[in-house]
Amino acid sequence: MKVEGIIALAGFALVATITPGGATAIATASGAHFGLRRSVPVLGGIAAALAVMAASAAAGLGGLLLAVPLLRVALKVLGTVYLIWLAVRTARSGSPRTSENGEQPISFWGGVVLLLYNPKGWAMTASAAASFASLLASPGFLAALFGSVFAVAASVSLLVWCLLGVVLARLLKSSRQWRALNLILALLLVVSVVPIWLEG
Repeated sequence: MKVEGIIALAGFALVATITPGGATAIATASGAHFGLRRSVPVLGGIAAALAVMAASAAAGLGGLLLAVPLLRVALKVLGTVYLIWLAVRTARSGSPRTSENGEQPISFWGGVVLLLYNPKGWAMTASAAASFASLLASPGFLAALFGSVFAVAASVSLLVWCLLGVVLARLLKSSRQWRALNLILALLLVVSVVPIWLEG
């Protein structure tokens, strides 16, 4: 096992997970509305799902899933529907101080679903698996390495975005500012659907 290769894999995973997308928008929105402590379940669900995807891709499942056109289309449709639903939910949210509708943060399993229905995540982990397959000879150890690296990278990245949401919550004072933030985050979720359909 080459240390340089592991460092390169870790860098790839960190860049891939910290760039804006659906998961980072959800982390930011959850941090803004519910704070860090109540956001831990959804952050954990997203990180766990990405770890499973990365381990599966390293073991060959990711490439197999993406090779079946019907399954790829089904993932795109389910992922799109879920992200649009989350966008509508986010857009309709009020400020945490004025919202009295008993709104709850997204659960651990909601975070898992967000990632597992995302063909972009499968494509990203499958391409990482193809690029770094030579790190270890054993598929089992390679899967464990990929799962661990992506879990840590996703946890760090989502924590950064969630803390950004916490900071934004402290800066926002009026209902109008909260409406603007909610609409921006909802729009980011809708925009995150576009790359899903642009990929082949």
